[in-house]
Amino acid sequence: MITTNITSTFTSQLGGDKSNYTTVVDYYIVHQIPGRVRLRTNLDLVCVQELLESDSRILAVRVNPWCSSVAIQYQVSHPPDVIIPEYIVNLLHKAKNYQSKNIPKKADYPLQLPILASILAVLRLGLPIPSVLIFAILALAALPITQRAYTSISQEGKLNIDCLDLMAIALTSLQGNLLTPALLIILHQIGDIMRDRTARVTENRAADLLNSLGNYAWVKQPNGEIQRLLTTQVQPQDTVIVYPGEQIPVDGKILQGEAIIDQQRLTGESMPILRQVGQAVYASTLVREGQIYIQTQRVGAATRAGASIELVKKAPVHDTRMGNYAATIAERAVLPALILAAVVLIITRNPAKAASIITLDFVTGIRVALPTTFLAALHHATRHGVLIRSGGALEKLAQVDTLVFDKTGTLTKGDVEVVAVETVAQGISPHRLLTLAASAEQHITHPVAKALVTYAQKQGVEILPRQEFVYEIGLGVLCLIDGEQVIVGSDRFLRQCGISPHHLNYHISAHDSCLYVAVNQQFQGIIAYTDPLRPESARVIEKLHTEYGMEIHLLTGDNQQRAMAVAQEADISPSLVHAEAFPEQKAEIIQKIHASGKTVAFTGDGLNDSIALAYADVAISFSGGSEVARETADVVLMDDNLTSFIEAIAIARETAAVIKQNIGLVVFPNLAALGLTITLGLHPLAATLIHNGSAILAGLNGLRPLMHQDPPRGVLTVVGERSRTVDGGR
Repeated sequence: MITTNITSTFTSQLGGDKSNYTTVVDYYIVHQIPGRVRLRTNLDLVCVQELLESDSRILAVRVNPWCSSVAIQYQVSHPPDVIIPEYIVNLLHKAKNYQSKNIPKKADYPLQLPILASILAVLRLGLPIPSVLIFAILALAALPITQRAYTSISQEGKLNIDCLDLMAIALTSLQGNLLTPALLIILHQIGDIMRDRTARVTENRAADLLNSLGNYAWVKQPNGEIQRLLTTQVQPQDTVIVYPGEQIPVDGKILQGEAIIDQQRLTGESMPILRQVGQAVYASTLVREGQIYIQTQRVGAATRAGASIELVKKAPVHDTRMGNYAATIAERAVLPALILAAVVLIITRNPAKAASIITLDFVTGIRVALPTTFLAALHHATRHGVLIRSGGALEKLAQVDTLVFDKTGTLTKGDVEVVAVETVAQGISPHRLLTLAASAEQHITHPVAKALVTYAQKQGVEILPRQEFVYEIGLGVLCLIDGEQVIVGSDRFLRQCGISPHHLNYHISAHDSCLYVAVNQQFQGIIAYTDPLRPESARVIEKLHTEYGMEIHLLTGDNQQRAMAVAQEADISPSLVHAEAFPEQKAEIIQKIHASGKTVAFTGDGLNDSIALAYADVAISFSGGSEVARETADVVLMDDNLTSFIEAIAIARETAAVIKQNIGLVVFPNLAALGLTITLGLHPLAATLIHNGSAILAGLNGLRPLMHQDPPRGVLTVVGERSRTVDGGR
């Protein structure tokens, strides 16, 4: 990612007025190729989109409000731009200037007026301060509450908590008790501030997800010319050429060539596969080796990957704004409070008692305590390397009883590792075998070849010069090393070369794969490799089983044999293993588990996991996962370590317990005060102090996670970034 900070002075036309100004625009270039740039910015995206779309040189604009990003397609100059074009920068400057002129700023001190009223009300006890002055300040401070109450009655036709607050403020003010309404307004303002800070905007959650697919394609024209086109311009039956290292932009069939295809993002398969003429290939998959010509069948949203993204967009999105939860409780208490206050007023003819009852509404404290508790818990989780998107996700996480794991890159490392070198009896030494094999595989881009060379280098093996060689995609390599003929590849490749591999003492597990090595037409041994479990996986699953009583499932697009092998290593029941599942099937399995009455969390990191993530009650991904997975997830493990999920569960359940405590801290004092008000009578100021005191106490209780020193991280923690290299095989 490139951080760009631009300061420039130029003349622009805004609203017909020319003005010279100097401004700073901060943005991050996420991705850039000639004709297209994607950047993140803190500018108003609506304004940015409008200004960009008004420029004739801008071809298309896609904004993602959740990520504060905008993707811009623009006319390419000749020679192509190597940096973001100046006219786009100018448009960003205009957006910043327009925003600064037209977006009203929030008050820096929202509590200023009610605090001033409180101070004047106290000073009035000893100084001749006019009551009308305090009344005027209170009226201004209560204006937002008045507006919300009016809107609720006039537009929604219902009484809400603001109506109750306004009545309490009015009654106590009319009695001349000016300190009580000032304290009420202060408390409500604090609650609103806390509630807004815990808000999460869920609209357009899946916006711009199609950017994860290829944006350009090399298309062979009927006259033989090869042109680079936008994928949106590619038509069915067009011939698309994909070169080594490029992402396939369309769904189709191979017309010419063969290639090693990495399908992990789409299907979850840990091993790249060989695809030849006549076989199907899919958009969003990667050509590791080889060059292929594809007859296009589907493009864009019609591709399998595109369809997956459309399903993400249509998945149920739950409301996660915690203010709504507290507001719902508040609204249910409005009518009973009014009825009780009216009954007491009729019986006692005492407005003070009625005002006290309205003041003791049971819900103002909850309105403050709940958002405060969730805010503290979310900050606490962040300190433990866990990003939880909202209070709603945290609340749901505490209820999870079933956890579904993806395999490749989630339970496993997602990287190929050599695990054993075995030689035949009376053959060459393991060191010599490794030397020849690594020398044969040098400079080959296949993940297994890279893993072998890396392993050899770590073992201090010398990589010898490779002479004449023949590389068969998907099979292996035949070459001359140090005067000897060396063959490294699959057992099928050796058999094609007239060599029969022998069985060795090494036990090949279902999760392991092997390279077979022959020297001078004699089989000499094997090199076993695998995509190993993460170091923490087995212990995390054990803890989820024993301490949290969770049901653990394994859901993968990989084959049944490898899935069962991983399940055995991780101690997952074979009956809870779901293998060879395409993205839409993963979503169906998640829905089926949910329909059985379970609260389901799904953990995955790839495009192929995005639908399952969207349909799970709680979606969990890694910061190193695909962009689609990260943006779909409710919980992101920022250090790419499953141990963090254990901590997230603990924080979520602790938060649920604190919420119950807070409700008790709010309800019981107010209930006792209500009893006193009805029987003996309670002054409105005393009622306010009890009411506010319980709310403050509950709020402080909710802040406990931020008030203690975090203990050292658990023994399962693994430090370091996880490589995103995909497991692969011949």
